Amino acid sequence: MKRRSLFLNSSATLGFIFLYAPIIALIIYSFNASKLVTVWGGWSLKWYVSLFNNDQIIDAALLSVKIAFISATAAVVLGTMAGFALSRLGPFRGKMIFSGWVTAPLVMPEVITGLSLLLLFVAMEGMFGWPSGRGASTIIIAHVTFCMAYVAVIVQARLSSMDESLEEAAMDLGAKPLHLFFLVTLPLISPAIISGWLLAFTLSLDDLVIASFVSGPGNSTLPMVIFSKVRLGVSPEVNALATLMILIVAIGVGLGMWQLRRQEKLLAQPEN
Repeated sequence: MKRRSLFLNSSATLGFIFLYAPIIALIIYSFNASKLVTVWGGWSLKWYVSLFNNDQIIDAALLSVKIAFISATAAVVLGTMAGFALSRLGPFRGKMIFSGWVTAPLVMPEVITGLSLLLLFVAMEGMFGWPSGRGASTIIIAHVTFCMAYVAVIVQARLSSMDESLEEAAMDLGAKPLHLFFLVTLPLISPAIISGWLLAFTLSLDDLVIASFVSGPGNSTLPMVIFSKVRLGVSPEVNALATLMILIVAIGVGLGMWQLRRQEKLLAQPEN
């Protein structure tokens, strides 16, 4: 047992080092005073100051956050509807095809997804005149397309494992289907919805390949700007930007976990 415990602890330690050592190194070097990222020149905050004075990065960051927020919200609405249909409507004609369409973006290569959406937008613009030029709207549509698949899978899994006796009790007490969904089902699956929104927001904020296909001039997202800068050499400003993104994501994940635990405690409390 001691050997097994030592092996598990060593494996876990090596795994954490492998995962988090590059992130820790990035955070440390974001405070490097030297312009060369491979040479340590002492502690400094000048790259954070330089970052906030860089209008290109700030504009790209604001655009990415805006797109991610809208995409995640729309993906949660559509994904929840799709997950509810797959989990609660029972067998219906075309269910297998519908399920395949919903989950296809999960396994589809991003290059194929981006190229197909680009061809779709070009064809729609040629036939109907919409969208008039690729920009933020086409990026949002593209991100909703693949983000809703993740939300649908999460919500479907939550609905499949949920105790249906609570919904049956509400119906016995006279709850109508619409009231049943908003007053009983929706609060019970809210942890899954929050998780799906956070995942969709992160995926949208992180996307580079699909956004590169469907974006137009003057609508570069933050990953696109970072990629273009890294191709010319790693800048200390990029380290500072990555550190801030890690901080924002960590805060978001922490708040999400706190909300989920709070929800679980409320559901676990016995009724008086």
